[in-house]
Amino acid sequence: MYVKFRRKSVEPSSEGGSTDEAGTAAAPVGPYDASDLPPGDGERVDLGSLLIGAVPGRELRLQVDERSGEVQAVLLTGEDGALELRAFAAPRNDDLWSDLRPRIAAEMAQRGGTASEREGRFGTELLCELPVTRTDGQSATQPSRIIGITGDRWLLRATLLGRPAMEPDSDQAREWEDVITTVAVRRGAGAVPPGEPLPVTMPESARRLA
Repeated sequence: MYVKFRRKSVEPSSEGGSTDEAGTAAAPVGPYDASDLPPGDGERVDLGSLLIGAVPGRELRLQVDERSGEVQAVLLTGEDGALELRAFAAPRNDDLWSDLRPRIAAEMAQRGGTASEREGRFGTELLCELPVTRTDGQSATQPSRIIGITGDRWLLRATLLGRPAMEPDSDQAREWEDVITTVAVRRGAGAVPPGEPLPVTMPESARRLA
């Protein structure tokens, strides 16, 4: 089940950021930690561990398990592709993404697909191809690009589907990468084992529409 919903305002924090050569505070570059959102960031949809701003030409959807009611995936969709976002707990000062890449590659191989590494805008990412069966019964290959970005005790896993995965160096792919830089992650103060998904919650407005 996919649920559309309105945006909810989130009060940004003025903390965080960097300093340029002249000593002037510079705006941080996303993806952001929720505590480091730049002033005047604007409205965002509060999904618990993920705070998503409105992006022109993109539609925000939640994929929800109808039995449990739990959110399984956060998707931004457009005419040329889609972006799936998931956040995970990560150890402080540790590169969880380097540990996860071989596991993802092994899972792809187990399912009959392939995964190869490439250097992209956010560092090492995975280019994947997975055999799938279309709704008409025909066999096809689904390409994807899986990007991992480490923050303050969190890892954002962004999966690009469609044209931005098939043409990773295109202008369209660059536009989708820009979308990733607008995402904010809220880790929370509670103890969560490294590698565990951070909870995604459905806004009350979306529950009323479900």
